[in-house]
Amino acid sequence: MKLLVINPNTSAPMTAQIAAAARTVAAPGTEIVAMQPDFGPASIEGHYDDAFAAAGVAQQVRLHGAAVDGVVIACFGDPGLDAAREATAAPVIGIAEAAFHAASFLATGFSVVTTMTRTCVIAEHLLHKYGFERRCRGVHGTDIPVLELEAAGPALVARIEAAARQALLQDRSGAIVLGCAGMADLATQLQQRLGVPVIDGVGAAVKFAESLAALGLHTSKAGDYATPLPKTYAGWTAPLGFQP
Repeated sequence: MKLLVINPNTSAPMTAQIAAAARTVAAPGTEIVAMQPDFGPASIEGHYDDAFAAAGVAQQVRLHGAAVDGVVIACFGDPGLDAAREATAAPVIGIAEAAFHAASFLATGFSVVTTMTRTCVIAEHLLHKYGFERRCRGVHGTDIPVLELEAAGPALVARIEAAARQALLQDRSGAIVLGCAGMADLATQLQQRLGVPVIDGVGAAVKFAESLAALGLHTSKAGDYATPLPKTYAGWTAPLGFQP
């Protein structure tokens, strides 16, 4: 089995970090192919960044999606998720959607601890889109810049732990969802410290993608996830269009 794991930002160190986290949980025999766009923001910390990241995800799926058994979008905003599902028949899993589902299996209510407070609204929009607004009891920003997670030392981990403890107390939650792919390698130690399930969306998405592929299930091509209509694309996007 081969899974394409897309880091929608252009940080090579973060792509490597995400790939390592994905390989840690992948089943024996699952090949993880980690990619990032060749354009766009170094980190995704707002709606403007998200727009270019979504285009980058679509680019990577268009170029590589036909050769894999599943796709993981490794950014908590799930940028380009619907476009990616149009562009390939392979199952496409966003890490936010995967993490919300996993948390709902483990607790009656969960809290999200993420990076920048300004991105909390993006997570809140996704909770409503996916139907988890009644299961999530709070979304909490730490105001840690995404790229600082590339080298998460003890002080930074302590800030995330403190925010998670406050969230558990304030929200009366039973689980924590980590709201950034860059936090993937922190889930195990935070779970040990907090004593509740701590869900990393990268790992959850990899396991869901493996399961769907193993079951022989594919993205439906009936309705709005049908293959994009053939048409001409202009400029640098010309190779990415679906040709007549």
